[in-house]
Amino acid sequence: MARMDRTSVIRRTVSAATASVGPALRTTRFLVAVMVPISLAVAILNDSGILHLVAARIDPAMGFIGLSGESSLVFLSAIFLSNYSAIAVIGTLSLSPREITILAVMCLIAHNLIVESAIMKKTGSSAMKMVTLRISVALVAAYLLNLILPGHGASTATTTRDVIGSEIGLHLKRMPKLLTDWAFSSGILVLQIVILVSLLMLVQKVLEEFSLVEILGHIMKPLMMVFGLPISTSFLWIVSNIIGLAYGSAIMIERADTGKVTLTDADLFNHHAGISHSLLEDTVLYVAIGVPLFWLLIPRILLAIAVVWLERLRRVLFRRSFRVGTV
Repeated sequence: MARMDRTSVIRRTVSAATASVGPALRTTRFLVAVMVPISLAVAILNDSGILHLVAARIDPAMGFIGLSGESSLVFLSAIFLSNYSAIAVIGTLSLSPREITILAVMCLIAHNLIVESAIMKKTGSSAMKMVTLRISVALVAAYLLNLILPGHGASTATTTRDVIGSEIGLHLKRMPKLLTDWAFSSGILVLQIVILVSLLMLVQKVLEEFSLVEILGHIMKPLMMVFGLPISTSFLWIVSNIIGLAYGSAIMIERADTGKVTLTDADLFNHHAGISHSLLEDTVLYVAIGVPLFWLLIPRILLAIAVVWLERLRRVLFRRSFRVGTV
């Protein structure tokens, strides 16, 4: 009997593994098609100094949220790239702990917007709405933290305009090195995507085969009710907070495509995840540079809850005109 049970488990696991191949390949192809070209475009923008020029234009506005002018480059780096890039820029600037805390929350809310918005569009949301929502909430969070955190506004520091001087333009002599570095980093990125997406899809299919996703849903039900999210998104919440939206998109896209999560529910989930996701990895990055854990977690979670419940209210008030994937 034990042998039969063991044989059954092995057979079902192999079946789940086989079923994971197709979705893993489709998601990998989608992510590579989005992430690789974008990484090249951003590398060129950064090397040419255009990102610095844009940052210089928004320097004056940063004072309204308690930040010095040069901090705009940190936020832009997060928007176009990742929290790793934002932290790298923070390391080159003279920012106070107060400023770093505000920037950390802003970057955690609004980072990697191009890639993550493309993923959200694939799972039922308007990409433009998600970009607007995340940047707006990041600014609201910064404004509130500027009022709450002890201290006195922005510190005196050089502006981005001072830092970049007149070095704007693409330098052809640097192009070979730029392309070589990009090709190497892209190769590593593609390898990471293949490995992580394949493992994630395998885990999901095994969990589904043995009905463990439903069990996780019931365990998470009280938390989902507080968040205002459907139980069907419980597994998505776990994945997005352990490994983030980019790699977690394998699960999100597959569950939306197969109808295990409706586009309406996926869109509602995106309103939450856009504000608060990757509570593990990205949060640890900022803790490592001295940002208090409380400020990294609580503002994002509370704002995500508020955004979801406001969206649910909007859907009730405008029930007749509501269409998933639109503003």
